[in-house]
Amino acid sequence: MSRSRRVFRPAALAVFVIAGALMVTAAPGAQPAAAPVEGSADWVAARIDARDTGRDSRLAMTMRLADRQGRTRERTLVITTLAAAGARGDRVLVRFLGPADIRGTGFLVWEHAQKDDERFLYLPALGRVRRIAGAEAQESFVGSDLSYEDIGGRRLTDYTYRMVEATAAWTDTQGASHPAWRIESLAKDAGARYPKVQSLVRKDAFVIVEAQVFNRRGEREKQYTVSRLERPGGIWTVMDATMANEATRTRTTLVVTEARYNTGLAEDAFSRRELEQGAR
Repeated sequence: MSRSRRVFRPAALAVFVIAGALMVTAAPGAQPAAAPVEGSADWVAARIDARDTGRDSRLAMTMRLADRQGRTRERTLVITTLAAAGARGDRVLVRFLGPADIRGTGFLVWEHAQKDDERFLYLPALGRVRRIAGAEAQESFVGSDLSYEDIGGRRLTDYTYRMVEATAAWTDTQGASHPAWRIESLAKDAGARYPKVQSLVRKDAFVIVEAQVFNRRGEREKQYTVSRLERPGGIWTVMDATMANEATRTRTTLVVTEARYNTGLAEDAFSRRELEQGAR
């Protein structure tokens, strides 16, 4: 791959994002050993990775958290992204606008080609930026059913891919059926918390519209479902999706209220200084 892309950004969920191998990235400047055979699982994964998500994006959204009793909490946030350029990887900045108990919280991701990605969290109560260590990457992101790693992304080459079903279908909320592939992603890291994900990929969009995430015991622990898929600015975007955790019986829903692409964002909008000052 010529640059790092995000198969699944939180924003486009395109972030949801998001669990297990839902979001993967290619290392900037990395070249595949050989072109995958068209129609193979490797080819599908590469096409997801390479699909157009704009040079930059700004997505306003609502996050709804539901606990095991069905009680819900609602948060508003903005996710901005900047696509990789040259040797630099993608940049992602998440900023919470409300309610009061989380307002000002920010999360910043810098991708890198030759070293581990960097993740930074700003909590207003602490008044400083804290680096998220690698050991914390799979912990819950601000109490949601997503992890820090879900937001930050994973490299395409960290997984192997297998075609489960080449002629699957996805039915949208209007009842229309769309051709899809079902592929399996297996983590090469034996210690991965979620080593296997089975994803349903819509063929005309190369977007993951459903996924089942399995833990190390081989149990399905999370389920991701897309409810609404649109093309603002000509770019396929997941507008409404839910990640449900079957172990905790909780779920997180993200609804995009505004999606803008190619707005002219610069790299300085993704600095640690901006993370802290912008949150204020």
